[in-house]
Amino acid sequence: MSVEAVQDALAAEHAAVWTYGLVSAFVDQQAAAVADGATAHRARRDTTERWLRDKGAQPKPPAPAYLPPQPVDSAASAIAALIAVETDACVAWRGVVERTDDQELRKSALDALTTSAIRATRWRKTAGITPLSIALPGTADG
Repeated sequence: MSVEAVQDALAAEHAAVWTYGLVSAFVDQQAAAVADGATAHRARRDTTERWLRDKGAQPKPPAPAYLPPQPVDSAASAIAALIAVETDACVAWRGVVERTDDQELRKSALDALTTSAIRATRWRKTAGITPLSIALPGTADG
């Protein structure tokens, strides 16, 4: 059902907003990109919450905190956390694309998937990780 998938995507957006806030202290040279990512995820979170309310569902609240893949204590670990959270968003939004027949929701989810994949690619480039892009973002192969 698409409401459950959208709740999962909302959870990914909550985690992204939290993570962008966490890493901001460690990425001085990429401060503008971090601010842009945070703003984009806040907007997507708010839109997602509205969609759920419009469907009569109660949006799940954010967790008090999230666990990054490794402790964030440097620019490198901060960027690794951003890559992870953007990858998680890709997975969540791909789940929405796959579980809905609602064309407007599918379009919005595809946009969210695409923009997260682009941000993940940019963060991989910043980190010097190859390959830069993933062939199928949001899948086990990507």
